Amino acid sequence: MITELSLRDKIAVHVSRLGPSGLSPCAPGTVGSAVAIALAPIFFMPLPMWIRIVVLAVLFCWGSIQITRAEQVLGSKDPGEIVLDELVGQWITILPFAALSFWWMVLAFCLFRFFDITKPFPVKDSEKWLENGWGVMIDDVLAGLYAMVCLGILRFLFA
Repeated sequence: MITELSLRDKIAVHVSRLGPSGLSPCAPGTVGSAVAIALAPIFFMPLPMWIRIVVLAVLFCWGSIQITRAEQVLGSKDPGEIVLDELVGQWITILPFAALSFWWMVLAFCLFRFFDITKPFPVKDSEKWLENGWGVMIDDVLAGLYAMVCLGILRFLFA
């Protein structure tokens, strides 16, 4: 790791880790997802749908750039401490829902983690479609889409 980091490098690493979330010694991806779920009712779900879509697009693009830089600084491809992609995937999972009760949020969290960890086709392969931070992000986007569809079906059937 580079000892003297520029402000840009420090910001890229800090943002990519979601602050201290990525430094969790145990399951940083799960911690990052939990932070995303906890922040969503305050910073994401109250927004109109079109703004949520813009927020996700900006987070995907800007976040991919930050992750690319963080990978360079940390000297590793997709290190576990990078968890900004978990926030994007988790927020995609809950994108179409204006509000969810606590238990639906827990289910959204569990569904996203399931698809992010198991990486069904084409989630695993998608990491190779794009380079650098873009590839890191895209598999979480697809895992989030899988989880969103499942959550939508479950809400249709049981809510």
